[in-house]
Amino acid sequence: MRASTPKRPRIAVLADSDTRWKWGALTADRIAPGPSMEAGPREGAQVRPVLDGYLLRGRATPTPRQLEEVGVRADSLREVTAVEFLRAMEEESYDLLVLALVGGGVQAMLHGLARVWQDRTARPVVVTGYVGVVYEKLADGLLLRHGADLVLANSRQDADRFRAVYDGVGADASSVTEVALPFLGGAPYTGEHDPYTVVFAAQPSVPDSRKDRTYLLNRLVQHARRHPEREVLLKLRSKPGEHTTHIEELPYQKLVQRLDPPDNFRLVYGNMGEVLDRTDLLVTVSSTAALESLHRRVPTVVLTDLGVRESLGNHHFVGSGCLASWDQLDAGHRPAPDEEWVARQGVAADGSYESAFDAARERIAKLLDRPGGLPPLAPYYTPVTAPGYLPGILARHHLGPDGTPLPGAPAADKEPGPVRQVVRRAARGAYRHGVQRVAPVIRRMGEL
Repeated sequence: MRASTPKRPRIAVLADSDTRWKWGALTADRIAPGPSMEAGPREGAQVRPVLDGYLLRGRATPTPRQLEEVGVRADSLREVTAVEFLRAMEEESYDLLVLALVGGGVQAMLHGLARVWQDRTARPVVVTGYVGVVYEKLADGLLLRHGADLVLANSRQDADRFRAVYDGVGADASSVTEVALPFLGGAPYTGEHDPYTVVFAAQPSVPDSRKDRTYLLNRLVQHARRHPEREVLLKLRSKPGEHTTHIEELPYQKLVQRLDPPDNFRLVYGNMGEVLDRTDLLVTVSSTAALESLHRRVPTVVLTDLGVRESLGNHHFVGSGCLASWDQLDAGHRPAPDEEWVARQGVAADGSYESAFDAARERIAKLLDRPGGLPPLAPYYTPVTAPGYLPGILARHHLGPDGTPLPGAPAADKEPGPVRQVVRRAARGAYRHGVQRVAPVIRRMGEL
């Protein structure tokens, strides 16, 4: 007699930008009960999970090009409003749900899900976390994520900080689970390429002023001129008009049009891992790409030219051994990473990366096998603990204080018609034009 086929675990990921989709889908793969969709079957695994992707409609909803660049494949993928997503969660049955959203979005979904699951004896394990380095709004972002079954911390350092925040306000800290960044990987750096390749990993919002962004671009172009034997690449996250997790008001593509860069200087897009395959020196202000680079032991520099400041995020790299300026780089300096600092950041350059998600998988398995099912979702913020804050967060997603849809919320029973689709595209275009063209002009006028 043939053995029965094991049930395929079902996973849903809700994301609001290209980077959060990448983080959410890869995290789901790493922590899912079953074989890995990227790295092949895990030991003892028998079936591959079903992955359904939901893209939350908004200013940063990924374009098809961005989704293709991320390179993560799902069994299904569709765009939804918050209310439409909650309707789907009421009708569908999943084993695991990953909320890959900004903090306010996570909080709104937790309250909405608590309502739609209030009469259910079984529900998915709910997981959330951060896309990369957590260097600002620590308490705010963490408390907005409280209520998920697992709040993932990408490093030992983050896990300690997360628990301290929850303990400090009297919230249950047992959900904090240490993992690592899910998109680390690739072959370790083995030596210089021909040609030697320098990559500057740009960020959409850091720095945010034209002066500072023009300065960094000029230094990169000057480096290319000083070293004609090198290939100098400006790695960009998005094309003009596209949005990522953060708003980009001054795209480097537009700034570079005023310069006359040499032939060995190029703009590149695509998967960061593929770019790192040919990188000999990774330079950035504070991009998470620095952690990807350190994981692969690629020489990595975090710039100090604009200062070491919280607003830039490079303060996170204090103690890393990677801080340096363009003047030092032009003079031949190459920082050496501090191994103890690297180990605390979840980079796992020592080869322990594959076991970094074991604890999360074990917790999820225990929760799925919990007698009587899982308890109701219980966020720290409620109408009692945050009556002046929570209603506004929920209202932004068309939800009332009790998680029910507000009157006039987008319909959840049909796809938008052609007219609505045209209007939506026009509205997004107007918004992006306002962010990239009008807002900077108004700001400059205000500074006069």
